[in-house]
Amino acid sequence: MTKPRKISLILFMGALAACVVVLLFARWRPLDTRPDSAYLALLREAYAAVIKNHVEKPDSKKMLQSMVDGMLATLDPHSAYLPPEPLHEMEVQMSGAFGGVGIELGVKDDKLTVIAPIEDTPAFRAGIQSDDHIWKIDNSLTRGMNITAAVKLMRGEKGKPVTLTIVRNGSPKPLVFRLIRDIIKIKSLKARMLEKGYGYIRISQFQERTGSEFKQALADLHAAAGGSLQGLVIDLRFNPGGLLESSVAVANCFIGDDINNTVIVSIKGRGAHNSRVFNATLGEKEPRYPMVVLINGGSASAAEIVAGALQDHKRAIVMGRQSFGKGSVQSLIPLKDGGALKLTTARYYTPSGRSIQARGIVPDVDVPNITPLPATETGKEFKEKDLERSLASDGLQEPPPAKVPDAPAPHGATAGDADLRKDYQLRRALELLQSIAMLKEKGF
Repeated sequence: MTKPRKISLILFMGALAACVVVLLFARWRPLDTRPDSAYLALLREAYAAVIKNHVEKPDSKKMLQSMVDGMLATLDPHSAYLPPEPLHEMEVQMSGAFGGVGIELGVKDDKLTVIAPIEDTPAFRAGIQSDDHIWKIDNSLTRGMNITAAVKLMRGEKGKPVTLTIVRNGSPKPLVFRLIRDIIKIKSLKARMLEKGYGYIRISQFQERTGSEFKQALADLHAAAGGSLQGLVIDLRFNPGGLLESSVAVANCFIGDDINNTVIVSIKGRGAHNSRVFNATLGEKEPRYPMVVLINGGSASAAEIVAGALQDHKRAIVMGRQSFGKGSVQSLIPLKDGGALKLTTARYYTPSGRSIQARGIVPDVDVPNITPLPATETGKEFKEKDLERSLASDGLQEPPPAKVPDAPAPHGATAGDADLRKDYQLRRALELLQSIAMLKEKGF
């Protein structure tokens, strides 16, 4: 074979090999490259086929709402479609009064699960616990039921009963709770003196009026202390969260005395319209007396914002157990039907840039719960990261918690206060504040 013919043959074989590669690539590339408009057309085609051919006439409105519910169910556990009635109920709840039993709900392992009962409600008094699986609401099985539908079944007129069948870890058989619905007047906060000079504010949920109520509580405590507090405990245990703006208002009472260090929380989403920095307002702030913030596995969302802000600004010592880890922001997007999309639009970050999502706030001083939170099958407390489709964390790593061994309750120091005698974490918080005061007196 002559040299020119060899070169021609080599070129021909190379071209043939290239064609084979192109054909193989074309054959094995992803087959479904249709645009979104094609999927919308597919949805309309499927809907029309069902309406025309199903053996029984379908409820078209129910089908369409289920389409929206299914779309949002693929995102995360906190995004949901709120029809007009549930939307109104949620707005009523944030205002501080609604008819129902008082349960914060989540979905775990495809099961309707109690995140926490709201304090001083029928569910709380009946003994319903965090991590309880709600198996039935009256006669309706909850398998596959979304949170919005479950809330609708449990809400209702005051005095009307509702029966919840609960599956609880450690119980040999389901537990049945017959609850009488009540007007759930969520008390945003309670305040009192622990001992002379030492105040206590428990915030159960962040509602519309929490900011103003908190300022009034501080004023009352100062008056009760004779004009000046020596220390303050802010109790955020089992606080499921609430309104972001109210948590900012609470933290604003203590942050902003330094003009160069005013960030309370920042939220970051896709695009500038879903991102924002919340700064403290300048002006008169609370004196810099010692503070302890109590948290546990039931402290979530807005409660974590307050704890994280005060911790990052070194304005308070955070004590208790690692918090729930719900670090996402839900925005209400109004729809033409009078309802709204409750859509997760951002993650929030503490002033130092920590993301709380799926991590929670790690306390400065780790103190065991008086009554440990129910454990999951893995032996861990029920957290945001255990929820179905929970968003992944993002941001800087948390430092490891400072572990302390369980200790017996001390005797004598708090004999005059029944709550202090039975509440180990609260007693430890007061003792820490008193120790700080003693060190100051000694000149340390």
